[in-house]
Amino acid sequence: MAQQNKVRIIGGEWRGRMIDFSSEEGLRPTPDRVRETLFNWLGQTLDGMVCLDLFAGSGAMGFEALSRGARRVTMVEQNPKVLFHLRENAARLKADKLDVVAADALEFLRRQNGNFDIIFLDPPFHRGILPLLLPLLSERLAPDGHVYVETEHALEPGEGWEVWRSGRAGKVHYCLLKRKLKGIDGA
Repeated sequence: MAQQNKVRIIGGEWRGRMIDFSSEEGLRPTPDRVRETLFNWLGQTLDGMVCLDLFAGSGAMGFEALSRGARRVTMVEQNPKVLFHLRENAARLKADKLDVVAADALEFLRRQNGNFDIIFLDPPFHRGILPLLLPLLSERLAPDGHVYVETEHALEPGEGWEVWRSGRAGKVHYCLLKRKLKGIDGA
């Protein structure tokens, strides 16, 4: 049986509650300190926001968003063992505003029609998937939305994006992206 790990929800309705996740290769729950920084950037509550947690993993970001008042959260994950833990945690927390979707992240984005206020993106490192994801995310982001990204290197997001805030914790770089407004900076 896979070893079980725990991560703590740091704010909101479920503050202090623990969620379980399995030990799977590449699974890196976002540390408390980084989540605290992110939610300081976003404002402590996410009242009424719709969020997408791609590559959900432990679910720390999505559960944190729900705890802080998000109207709806969709978690996308394809690993069956990880999905099992996400669903178990959702049942234990009675997370009725959560959709857990078993899917490949790219395929989900290609067939998804909705817009999200916040997209949490923590893809597997060293796979070069971000250049494929960012163009699809732009189409799924609400006009004033943000994309939170964790990467192994400082991110240069490319055309159409600006890094609004950024930081580093150990070997993980993280940033909050916004779409670049057209017509500014001579564009």
